[in-house]
Amino acid sequence: MKKVFVTGATGLLGTNVIIKLLQNGYSVTALVRQKSKYLGEENENLKLIEDSLSSDLSVYLTHVDCVIHIAAETSQNLIRYEDYKKINYDLTVHLFSQAETCGVRRFLFVSSANTIGYGNEKQLGNENELQKYPFTDSFYAQSKLAAENYLLRNQKDMEVIILNPTFMIGAYDTKPSSGKLIFWAWKKKLIFYPKGGKNFVHAEDVANGVVAAIDKGKNGEKYLLAHENLSYREFFNKVNRITHQKPIMIAISNNFLSFLGLVGDGLRKLKIKTNLSTSNMKALQIRNYYSHKKSIEELGIQYQPINKAVEDAVRYFIKNNKS
Repeated sequence: MKKVFVTGATGLLGTNVIIKLLQNGYSVTALVRQKSKYLGEENENLKLIEDSLSSDLSVYLTHVDCVIHIAAETSQNLIRYEDYKKINYDLTVHLFSQAETCGVRRFLFVSSANTIGYGNEKQLGNENELQKYPFTDSFYAQSKLAAENYLLRNQKDMEVIILNPTFMIGAYDTKPSSGKLIFWAWKKKLIFYPKGGKNFVHAEDVANGVVAAIDKGKNGEKYLLAHENLSYREFFNKVNRITHQKPIMIAISNNFLSFLGLVGDGLRKLKIKTNLSTSNMKALQIRNYYSHKKSIEELGIQYQPINKAVEDAVRYFIKNNKS
């Protein structure tokens, strides 16, 4: 039985990954800050460890075949690059070094699609494209790309695979995190939507891609885990159909979003945390679309419709009284 060490076990993706690992017969050691926050299924092959990424984790990494590093700082309101770097870069390097010393065979790093250059409806972004503005100005995306580059430059005896999921929707979004986009539209009489768009993917499909990469991923390669390219209006229309609502849809002008970005820049100079910034508001204006061709061909992923992802997320929110 293959042994896997997983970080970020209590998040949307981490929970889905652990479920898939257990279903596929892996023995899983999962790092958590609090065991009570893990809401996935329990299993005799799952061991939850309460510890920190900054600790000496070598005792848990001995005899492990693969590390899956999902834990990250994903907030969009932090003011300094250092706030992201210490989690997304420094602690990734720390974990990587320990895993290599312990003889781990493979290191899977879950990054972000925003470290890869996006495309549009006519020419989709792929794994060979360099990061583009506005994500070059995103501290989060910068820190994830820095970690990717370090891992790929410093791999020696341990194989490295980079996984780049797009915007995930699905069950076990306990905070919620990306599921907040559903609440933007759910039970609203008016929906104000940006004119841009992005690539959406079922969190369960991303989890399948992560598990597949343990054996099928090629050393030193990046894999976009992506599915449907949708405008925000198209996505909200899906939410409307699934939740049986007919709100009034109103587009937000790009000029207004740009103004909000400038307001956010000013607040950040005053050391006030906010999701508003020029780069974040610009991201809502563009259509950052991606291709999933490589992940289908090399990892064998069969992607589910985003309708199914929204349905699963909504069902989970209702079941857990988050609606």
